[in-house]
Amino acid sequence: MAQVTVEVNGRPYAVGCEDGQEARLLELARIFDRQVRDVSQDMGQLGDSRLFLMGALLLADELADARARLAAIQTELGHAQTDRARIETRAVAALESAAAKIEKLAGE
Repeated sequence: MAQVTVEVNGRPYAVGCEDGQEARLLELARIFDRQVRDVSQDMGQLGDSRLFLMGALLLADELADARARLAAIQTELGHAQTDRARIETRAVAALESAAAKIEKLAGE
């Protein structure tokens, strides 16, 4: 297991992670640090625990919004795929009908 030191609100924290995940952990820590610093600027120094809590809640809110948007997009995609299948079925039927008419005309 790897260990990485991340900095949040100007303080270092040692965090363990799976080998190979160090860069990902550092990026996530940078995102969290930005959020905590934004909260600190907006609300002043509240103490690390409250700053971290507020930062985590704001990130959780963003995540919930992103998940809701993803669910809506997936629903739209499902409807679009259903519409596409319906249109393809109608197109195939129309082509088969046209082919049958052409064969009938060719036979006459």
